Amino acid sequence: MTIDIRQASHPEAARHYDTAELRRHFLIEKLFVSGEIPLTYSHVDRVIVGGAMPAAKSLTLPTPKAVGTDAFLARRELGIVNVGGPGRVTVGGEAHALGHRDALYVGKGAGEVEFSSDDAANPAKFYLISTPAHQTYPTKRITASDAKAIALGEQATANKRVIRQYIIPGVCDSCQLVLGLTQLEEGSNWNTMPSHVHDRRCEVYLYFDLAEDARVFHLMGEPQETRHLVVANEQAILSPGWSIHSGVGTRSYSFIWAMGGDNMDYTDMDPVPTTELR
Repeated sequence: MTIDIRQASHPEAARHYDTAELRRHFLIEKLFVSGEIPLTYSHVDRVIVGGAMPAAKSLTLPTPKAVGTDAFLARRELGIVNVGGPGRVTVGGEAHALGHRDALYVGKGAGEVEFSSDDAANPAKFYLISTPAHQTYPTKRITASDAKAIALGEQATANKRVIRQYIIPGVCDSCQLVLGLTQLEEGSNWNTMPSHVHDRRCEVYLYFDLAEDARVFHLMGEPQETRHLVVANEQAILSPGWSIHSGVGTRSYSFIWAMGGDNMDYTDMDPVPTTELR
């Protein structure tokens, strides 16, 4: 187990970061390592981001010192999405089968979490996102068909996509975690444009389903002081509330978005007209 601690960055400081500094503060380059659970703890809204890739042996979610409690879920909730082969997540002794793109919400105080793959040659890749929690909600499995699907965009603007909301009021109760998966249609490559910010909550993006030679150009920064990060397959972005979060790929792709902060209203955002971006 490894854990990387990321401090919060002021937007005035981020204006002066070079490429290496931007990547060090906001990009998580390696999430899935066979037989390991690398974690990143961000002081932006206290989110923890990680990946569990069990092979021949199961993996148990550790409790790093940074969490500050005796058990990982003592004062936290957890969202899990499988972006690999079929596997199982055992929570407090109860096993939950997760296929490709299935999700699991795990509530505060649920107990020990263990990950396993059905086939070591085609391992599961469990993406993990955790936020602080002060109320207990039941563990729940959510499939793609269970999620609330929203079709957006059009071919003319190269952003036809389907958003599936997995952890959101009306689908799965949670304390503050909101999570979903967006898939762009073939020939579309913009995930969000016009862009927006939501200063009341951070957002984390995991980009996946990218070919080895494909990349996403993730736009970030203040609306009048934009920056970008070049992102490869299965890499994640930590997006603070003051930053825009928009992106364009060299081909279509998918991404998981997750938020934690002041509220759970999916539409709570401040749009930024494209003409005002700099």
